Amino acid sequence: MAEQEEETKNKVSASKKFTVSNRGAVFAVFQSEKGFKLLGILDVQNTLCARDAILHGAGGSVTAGLLHFLVTSRVRRSCHVGFAGFMLTTLGSWFYCRLNNAKLRVQQRMIQDGIKNKIVYEGTVLDPTQKHGVQTPSGPS
Repeated sequence: MAEQEEETKNKVSASKKFTVSNRGAVFAVFQSEKGFKLLGILDVQNTLCARDAILHGAGGSVTAGLLHFLVTSRVRRSCHVGFAGFMLTTLGSWFYCRLNNAKLRVQQRMIQDGIKNKIVYEGTVLDPTQKHGVQTPSGPS
């Protein structure tokens, strides 16, 4: 009995990645060592945009295949259209997501640089928020 409890504790401690402390309480966070690999090459769990792209592709394939079947009643060609719909929808969703993430990273980098420059130049002559060159016109108005 004691051997089983010790074996269970060893399994738990081996799978424990890290602990999170929150106001005195300690929580163990477990992560799976294996991710879901599609065709043995694409790790869907850890690859950015892969999960959403595959789900969109599945929906696109069902929609394209079903609509083609309802219009033509040809089973084999509807399967081919469904597969083509999967490929096009998956690739389209993948590239769209990656493009948006790249744009977001560029925007975040620009904002971070702006914040860093504001901190560096704050209170100096080079501060863009202060208008040093603007003077009131001299003479009677």
